[in-house]
Amino acid sequence: AAGAAAHSDHGRDMAFTLKAVANGEAEGYVIRDVAKLRTIAAKNGISIDKRSPNEIANDLADLYIAQFGQQRGEVVGVKRAPEKRQKLWREQNVAPRGVDREVVEALHRTHIGDDQDAEHIMNHAIRAALSDGWGGSMIATDVSDILFGTPAPVLGQANLGVLKDDMVNVVVHGHEPTLSQMIVAATQDPEIIAYAQAAGAKGIQLSGICCTANEILMRQGVPAAGNFLHQELSILTGAVEAMVVDVQCIMQALVNVASHFHTKIITTSSKVKITGATHIQFDDHHALDTARQILREAVDNYKNRGEVQIPDVREDLVPGFSHEYINYMLGGAYRASFRPLNDAIISGRIRGVAAIVGCNNPRSRQDDLHVKVVRELLKQDVLVVQTGCGAIASAKLGLMLGEAGLNQVGPGLREICETVGIPPVLHLGSCVDNTRILTVLSQMVEEGGLGDDIDQIPAVGLAPEWMSEKALAIGAYCVASGAYVIFGGASPVGGMPGRVDGSDTVLNYLSEGWEKEYGGKLEFMTDPDEMIRKTLEHIDKKRAALGLPGYAPEKWGRSGDAKMLELEALPLEARRKAMYGVAAD
Repeated sequence: AAGAAAHSDHGRDMAFTLKAVANGEAEGYVIRDVAKLRTIAAKNGISIDKRSPNEIANDLADLYIAQFGQQRGEVVGVKRAPEKRQKLWREQNVAPRGVDREVVEALHRTHIGDDQDAEHIMNHAIRAALSDGWGGSMIATDVSDILFGTPAPVLGQANLGVLKDDMVNVVVHGHEPTLSQMIVAATQDPEIIAYAQAAGAKGIQLSGICCTANEILMRQGVPAAGNFLHQELSILTGAVEAMVVDVQCIMQALVNVASHFHTKIITTSSKVKITGATHIQFDDHHALDTARQILREAVDNYKNRGEVQIPDVREDLVPGFSHEYINYMLGGAYRASFRPLNDAIISGRIRGVAAIVGCNNPRSRQDDLHVKVVRELLKQDVLVVQTGCGAIASAKLGLMLGEAGLNQVGPGLREICETVGIPPVLHLGSCVDNTRILTVLSQMVEEGGLGDDIDQIPAVGLAPEWMSEKALAIGAYCVASGAYVIFGGASPVGGMPGRVDGSDTVLNYLSEGWEKEYGGKLEFMTDPDEMIRKTLEHIDKKRAALGLPGYAPEKWGRSGDAKMLELEALPLEARRKAMYGVAAD
């Protein structure tokens, strides 16, 4: 319930911002993707003919706002799932009626003396999670794309080395893009730049932490200073004048850490205040003015900077693989389609797909589980898509740049990457953008050849370092959508070793019970080798069920850039013989 509430409340705020923009009440915002606005509106039965973008946006905002307080029926996002999946949800009585209703009922059921049947309460967990994945989070993704632009590939950088020792460093951290987008705009304001230069700096260097980083990285190419466990590390450099936070994943000790340096922690949300932080209330009706005020506060703090130690470590990456762009890159403007992806899976060049998402967990070495799982699956010709902190983990490795990391990739996947011109790991966005993964899977079903529902696709979802309630909601709505989901680390019902026994009843139901009912299951495991083995077993099992050929990497690797480079290195006679089967005259 808490995870669904967090992401869905994000979606609610985005819907209210869209309403304000449509009515000319939000300073600095414009509708940047009119095509997506019209597409989404038409899918939801909103008239688009001979209507202005603002008129359409106003109606779409009203529809989306209504999804939260709706008491009966279904949230509109349910219609985007495959028909067979929609029917299953209705048969299981878990189709979400309204976002707020499902979250409130979940909290009611967990009150003392209420729901005491494990299967019954876990099925409502499914319903609450679906209200997030196909409701609140989907709304957040839609509206962010409409207002700020649907992501497409852009060059960016990641890691602490993006901080600059001769500039005012402002780090935005959190999840909602409304403020961070305005701060991006304000950093380009000549008046603000001059203000920073008057303070002795060359300018303002903006970077991001966590999902705010992903939001501005994938749209403007603003560098990411890191993921969840980098928030304290960035302050330890001594180079950060201000860390601007909104909601979610803000460490409780952040203000205390900052007190040992000159860094100001600036809170901005009406939902989040932190003792000892500076609060500057964000108001989307005066967003640009608020952004300028925050930047001036950071510039004024530049004179208090002490010793600086910035690691000279950063990697280039190409983020921005929205499902719309994936459609385009596979077929162009006139033949956009998921057909090439499906065909690559059917032929066996791509063994399957893994969505590796979620958090960092302080109980494990930062990024370690993400890194091990990603690297091994790439060797096994599994296409990897990522969101959230998991995406930044791979970005810091250099696995999100087209020419980088291909020597670590299996022969079939490598051919696909070289042919299409993509990195071996695709950055799909922030944590709310796991809805893009749902959309991709639904489009793969619609394209044909991989079954008639999501649970038949050779695909697995993993959260190797999960730690937040949002991750649990994501895992549950992916299971309900038909996916096999693996979480690293301990189960929330695993008990306390030596003190409280775990609940085998619940764990078995999350796996075996949910698989019988939804075709997806949720399992917890601590060993990355087991995660990899289970992922590959599931992918191969789904391939076999579809009648697809077994995994045979030796069939591939005879084309693509690697083979051409190998041939070009041969003497002329040997090259002709290798290419044509005849020797030179």
